[in-house]
Amino acid sequence: MSNILVCDDDAEIVEAIEIYLKQEGYNIFKAYDGIKALEIIQNEDIHLIIMDVMMPKLDGIRATLKIRENSSVPIIMLSAKSEDTDKILGLNIGADDYISKPFNPLELIARVKSNLRRYTSLGSINQSNKSVYKVGDLVIDDETKSVTVDGEKVKLTPIEFNILLLLVKNAGIVFSIDQIYEKIWNEDAIGADNTVAVHIRHIREKIEINPKEPKYLKVVWGVGYKVEKQD
Repeated sequence: MSNILVCDDDAEIVEAIEIYLKQEGYNIFKAYDGIKALEIIQNEDIHLIIMDVMMPKLDGIRATLKIRENSSVPIIMLSAKSEDTDKILGLNIGADDYISKPFNPLELIARVKSNLRRYTSLGSINQSNKSVYKVGDLVIDDETKSVTVDGEKVKLTPIEFNILLLLVKNAGIVFSIDQIYEKIWNEDAIGADNTVAVHIRHIREKIEINPKEPKYLKVVWGVGYKVEKQD
């Protein structure tokens, strides 16, 4: 059974989400501010977090930044704000997904299941078959879910890992933004441009010496992205 932390200062929203997710068999932990959320994460084995942006004491943005210092657990941001800038901010500070209030319960459940599947496939709950992929000095171990560049370990979030794994396994092949989104998120690529671009930028910042002149993760203008084959 997966443990899900729901953090929102609106008790009614927390209770509603708890009802929906308990019906799906999940175990729910509840918090009403970022400080309490961090306490729960330190003491419990949490597999996914639903985090509101605007909260007292410690808001969702700062709480997510603290969580990302030590954990790659999937985080779904929940906010009344629906503008692209707010969505991008959430993704920029480490969130994996974003849902705007008011939300459709079926959409929330679908996103929870999708993010948990990716987290599980990364070996955070279960291990997968051993497979090592290498492009130059970039090495991905699909069993241990580790990434190294020039022998130095690189820490990626689950979505970042899956995107990089897809491109490394298919080195030299260009994937469009829509193709990347549909393969990683397992849903139609509607408004996927900003979401994919943010994650690509994060990957570059972690694996490239100079992200502005990338050695591995290249953009093919007007087409998409690829990992460049290396000699």
